[in-house]
Amino acid sequence: MNYQSILTPPAPTDRVATAPADNESAARPHRAVAIIPARGGSKGIPLKNLQKVAGVSLLARAINAAKSTPSIDRVVVSTDHEGIAAEAIRAGAEVSHRPADIAGDTATSESALIHTLANLGEDFDTTVFMQCTSPFIDSASINNAVAAVRDGDSDVVFSAVEDHSFLWRLDEGESAVAVGHEASFRPRRQDRAKHYNETGAFYVMRTDGLIEHGHRFFGRITIEEVPPEHAREIDDMSDLSLVRAIASTQETAQVIDVDALVTDFDGVHTDDGAYVDEDGNEQVRVHRGDGMGVSRLVKSGVPVMILSKERNPVVTRRAEKLHVDVTQGVDNKSKVLASWIEEQGLDAARVAYVGNDINDLEAFDVVGWPIAVADAHPKVLAAARVVLDRPGGKGAVREVCDLIPVPDQATQGLPARGLTSVLGTEQFGFDPHNAGAHQTNTHRPSNPQQQPLLTNHAEGLRTNRKQVS
Repeated sequence: MNYQSILTPPAPTDRVATAPADNESAARPHRAVAIIPARGGSKGIPLKNLQKVAGVSLLARAINAAKSTPSIDRVVVSTDHEGIAAEAIRAGAEVSHRPADIAGDTATSESALIHTLANLGEDFDTTVFMQCTSPFIDSASINNAVAAVRDGDSDVVFSAVEDHSFLWRLDEGESAVAVGHEASFRPRRQDRAKHYNETGAFYVMRTDGLIEHGHRFFGRITIEEVPPEHAREIDDMSDLSLVRAIASTQETAQVIDVDALVTDFDGVHTDDGAYVDEDGNEQVRVHRGDGMGVSRLVKSGVPVMILSKERNPVVTRRAEKLHVDVTQGVDNKSKVLASWIEEQGLDAARVAYVGNDINDLEAFDVVGWPIAVADAHPKVLAAARVVLDRPGGKGAVREVCDLIPVPDQATQGLPARGLTSVLGTEQFGFDPHNAGAHQTNTHRPSNPQQQPLLTNHAEGLRTNRKQVS
């Protein structure tokens, strides 16, 4: 296993990290480490930690929150699973390889924390225990909690949300029994003492106290109150579906920081409609502004490809006009997309794919930036990292192109148009002289043995792209 891990393999030891002496603490700055336990054996949702919300895995979301917290010095994922380890490294964390005896269903999170701390190679004053099951962790809240422990105001701080529920339990006779309140007394919400529900998102602890007690709760315990929208936790598929729906409507991108753009055609470059005349000839409508957006990327050397399930000359002609690659007749978009990314020497995490329908979901799983047009299928909207404001065929491509940063001065010229198709225009009734729109004939012979058509327009522009790590 080549994880570039900090612990490969973990050094056997019976000793664990201990807090430095007071004079040593005064001589060096406070240090905090975030540890994210992420087993591969989730039962409720298989490999739950790798499930995506708004196009980003739950693990990567936790890592991003930790890395965005100024007071955290290192971020380490404790795992027993190769795929989770690879995702952790991809997201910028270090990996602690967890042995099998503390990776089972009955293993405690504390055992993973203490095992990791014992093998870090340096001491940390504060340990931040974070869980992937909370997808909306706010780094500012973590920073507040770390500051409270660092300044000696608390030994432990955990995230919680104010809760006004009346709790009940069932006794042995299946009768309801009030918990924490009197059943006969129903005060108004504003007259009741505040109660808090532990969110499970993060726990910040003095490291020496964690090691001494072997548990996350000790000494002076305080609460970092978080808003309800940050308190969502994923236990089952219904929770996952809910947070995906929330993320699709709340999370928008001001910048899409990628090295390449791939788009579907129907429903993205077009409105997914077509005009059909009495002879069966089709015409589709595209948005002129899309061409300007794509041109900006192409001139800057950003690889762009149209990836379409259909095999149609109208796609070829549009790609030719835009000077971009095109792959058509694709039944397995994920396989073709992964191959194209590898051939271009790109990092899949820095590639965007824009789609609109359920056959785009497989491509979403390949890239780091799955993007949906505004009028996409609900399942596509839920799976997207970014949902555009514009619908397909009405400036969606221009919108995503404008969100991708490129140098202000794009000096490279466009390559000469030399796209050739394995499809004869006569066979499809295509009329290149039609000034109104591109046409195809719907009554064309089918050929299930046809191979995907790949035409490369921009090979000469591809230099200094980010390599796969």
